[in-house]
Amino acid sequence: MTDVTEAPSMTHFDRVESTFDSYKNKYESIKMHRENGILEMHLHTGGGSLQWSLLAHNELEDAFLEVGRDRENDVVILAGTGEYFSGPAIEPGQHPNRKSMTAEGYDPIYWEGKHLLPNLLAIEVPVISAINGPAVRHAEIPLVSDIVLASEDTYFQDTAHFAGGMVPGDGMHIVMPLLMGPTRGRYFLLTGQKINADKALEIGIVNEVVPKDEVLERARELARLINQQPRLVRRYTRAVLTEDLKLRMHGLLGYGLALEGLARMKSV
Repeated sequence: MTDVTEAPSMTHFDRVESTFDSYKNKYESIKMHRENGILEMHLHTGGGSLQWSLLAHNELEDAFLEVGRDRENDVVILAGTGEYFSGPAIEPGQHPNRKSMTAEGYDPIYWEGKHLLPNLLAIEVPVISAINGPAVRHAEIPLVSDIVLASEDTYFQDTAHFAGGMVPGDGMHIVMPLLMGPTRGRYFLLTGQKINADKALEIGIVNEVVPKDEVLERARELARLINQQPRLVRRYTRAVLTEDLKLRMHGLLGYGLALEGLARMKSV
């Protein structure tokens, strides 16, 4: 008789998972709180509004991965802190990171950039953005959420890329033309256009505009509403609604990042 070993069932394998306690205090740029499965991620710098930096770039890539691996998260709220969501604004031609660099120096940024937005999209629970004010650095991050709320004083602007002397290749080139339409998106990226909350609502890149002091509570209200649905309904709805954007990222994100880096390389 042939000795046949039974194939192990899936329960015999250890899945790679995260626990809230393992990452909740891990990041300098993100304050986290979870209650009844609703995870709040508050972006900040020193307790104030987020000052975009290489630290934030590094931490968000890792944090989104950890959050996505924690199956105790049922809904995620991505929120800003203080007066604005993300900054500071960069004056035209004055980008502090515009200086030339080597391929070796750019490689960590390239690697993180290839994973940051895909890790966010890989969070298989609904994500709500609570944009508490101007988003002038990497507005694509909150705008790929399933529900996008903005305060009345919010405006969107890309001050860090083309207007600052850099190629908008790390996701802005995908997200903004997709959300705004190709013609509007290209104009936004090439001119440094400022789009206020009412205009953003009109063209469909945010879902609601609410008073500044009500943005977070409105996000919590929607999170509780979503959380009433069965767990797999929530998870699989998120998965199906983000699949198209994941495919776009897979095809275009690395290419854009490569061109952004190439434009910054030192001349031989």
